[in-house]
Amino acid sequence: MTTGNSGVLLVALVEMAGSAVEAGQRYEDAVLALLGRHHGQLERRLRTDDGNEVHVIRFADRAGYDSFLVDPERVALRAALGDDAPTTRVLEVREVSARFLSR
Repeated sequence: MTTGNSGVLLVALVEMAGSAVEAGQRYEDAVLALLGRHHGQLERRLRTDDGNEVHVIRFADRAGYDSFLVDPERVALRAALGDDAPTTRVLEVREVSARFLSR
């Protein structure tokens, strides 16, 4: 979903494999570091007590998001983890006016 000039806004729900939480978090560190080369930016990174994560990511445009998905380094990092790779659900979102929050 493109939100005007603000690009593509995503929320990623990242579930770590139970036996590989630390490896999954290192993988996330590495792939999140690749965002800049695709005009992406990590706005928030949150972690649960059991190691799962929520990321809020913004890309300048759809092309940046698409190129991030097929980045050869990202693909290789994921392949190297195999079954220990995190499971990720990505939601395209839009910002909602804060005026509704005060009711």
